[in-house]
Amino acid sequence: MASSTSDSLLNALALVLRRHRLAAGLSQEDLAHRAGRSMRYISLLESCRHQPTLDTLKRLSDGLGISLSAFVTEIEIEEKSWKLR
Repeated sequence: MASSTSDSLLNALALVLRRHRLAAGLSQEDLAHRAGRSMRYISLLESCRHQPTLDTLKRLSDGLGISLSAFVTEIEIEEKSWKLR
């Protein structure tokens, strides 16, 4: 069973990933192609059912056109709000 910290982090990642993907006007398939991952993998990330590697986070941020540090920072900020819920 995942810990509450893990749960809140996965929820934060899913929200930030989806938010940026939609803001960029990308489908899951488009982002998957840009990041070198499958559409199913993107779906699993957005539904909190998979934990990405650091390499995948970098590929996702590149595919979204944002820096890895900005992406991770936004995930951390979102996670803090999940912990307060």
